[in-house]
Amino acid sequence: MSDQELQVKVMAALKTVMDPDLHKNIVDLGFVKNLNIDNGKVRFDVELTTPACPVKEQLKNECSQKVGAIDGVSEVDVNMTAAVRASEHSQPILTGVKNIIAVASGKGGVGKSTVSTNLAIALSQTGAKVGLMDGDIYGPSIPKMMGIPISPPKGAGNNKFHPHEKHGLKVVSAAFLTEEGQPLMLRGPMLGGIIQQFLQNVEWGELDYLVIDLPPGTGDVQLTLTQRAPLSGGVIVTTPQQISLIDAEKGVKMFQQVKVPVLGVVENMSYFVCDGCDKKHYIFASGAGKQLADQFKVPVLGEIPLLPDVVTAGDSGLPITLSQPDSLASQAYRHLAGQVAAQISINQTKASKKVGAGFELAWKS
Repeated sequence: MSDQELQVKVMAALKTVMDPDLHKNIVDLGFVKNLNIDNGKVRFDVELTTPACPVKEQLKNECSQKVGAIDGVSEVDVNMTAAVRASEHSQPILTGVKNIIAVASGKGGVGKSTVSTNLAIALSQTGAKVGLMDGDIYGPSIPKMMGIPISPPKGAGNNKFHPHEKHGLKVVSAAFLTEEGQPLMLRGPMLGGIIQQFLQNVEWGELDYLVIDLPPGTGDVQLTLTQRAPLSGGVIVTTPQQISLIDAEKGVKMFQQVKVPVLGVVENMSYFVCDGCDKKHYIFASGAGKQLADQFKVPVLGEIPLLPDVVTAGDSGLPITLSQPDSLASQAYRHLAGQVAAQISINQTKASKKVGAGFELAWKS
């Protein structure tokens, strides 16, 4: 069998490999790159839409098995790569940032900043370029969690400034605009001005993902960010008890009203695992995250366990995903990162289908 004939069979086999999130085969999705066949040895790349793809190993194994089963194939080498795609928008700000994720809650005390920080780190650990914006102007806690001393940002010329960098992330916070321990006492219009600086005056550079930790509630800062930043989607953080749903619902409705897609729900402090019995204990009841997700027809992105080490790590400036990468909490955060990245890719695929349908309709007319 010639290499050309074998190539036809390889492509036919790869057309049966389906991306379970995007519901299309990897050939039609354009994932198969650099196919090379030499005397039965087959090599090719599978270029995913994100390095945080949760089904990466599944796709690699299926490609190897199906191509390896073809008569005439003696060796299969599948190289998994990724090129993060940018969410489409027309706003002339943050042009170097491909995807912006807003993490919100309807109330304080649900661990939103901890989720934002570890989500950003988990995304960066996959190889993505990630930034973290602390949008909680009155209660900025990201610098403490990231172990960044309070100091003014470095100027970049043209009235712009560089973000701080730590643990592989680019970080901006209102805490850097004042002396340590001093409160920012601002009225509404001034709050909007700070947010505008974060959006327009920060030299973020090229980023695959920018995670924005929104303040609790649905006030001036949230509205400014959701209306002016080209958000790829929002993540809602809640806790397991029913009472938390009252405020979490407001967060979902806020995103809906400003036409920002809700990527899904994170149930934080979901359960506690006892050291002695390895059993899950639902201290704050359970089910609120799933109930909220079902109500608004969005997925549950993850359930983060309640563990003392998460708190200790955040207080020390070395988040759990860095200090204890094999812990149960770190595994949950990596799962969360994969699900968030997958939902963004799903939304991008849906958007491209709508654009394609529009072009086809215009052509036919």
